Amino acid sequence: MYGIQVPNRPQPSTVGSLVWRLSMKWRATVDRAVAPLGLTHAQYVLLASLHGLTRIRPPPSQRELADFASLEPIYVSKLARALEQQGLIERTTNPADPRAVQLALTPKGQETVEPAIAIVADLLAELTAPIGGLRSAETRQFTHTLQLLVGDIE
Repeated sequence: MYGIQVPNRPQPSTVGSLVWRLSMKWRATVDRAVAPLGLTHAQYVLLASLHGLTRIRPPPSQRELADFASLEPIYVSKLARALEQQGLIERTTNPADPRAVQLALTPKGQETVEPAIAIVADLLAELTAPIGGLRSAETRQFTHTLQLLVGDIE
């Protein structure tokens, strides 16, 4: 006892290790699901965020998209360059601020992101099934708890 590890006896997981394992499992699962579309999880997040954001407002700057997607601006810049090379987004100078780069989906990007969003939605339903599915009270509570932990709500 007294700090001695007993072989073949599972150790309790900490909250931190469980959150880490869950996030890694989610990332790897999405990576595998969107790979047939030529995307990684990070690229999917950027494209889906850009898709969602441009449905409600004009094309965002890289910084605005980074804030919206909760990603580091330098990471968004690298992802955006790669997605531009694949022909999925366009990066242009923002007419309102010539120092800012504005992002927009290309037609190819739109054709890629729409099925990716459907794939990930199905995956989310599958992954939340053990806690009752997307509409369950358990999933709502889990979502609320995660929002508290990441600081989205107080």
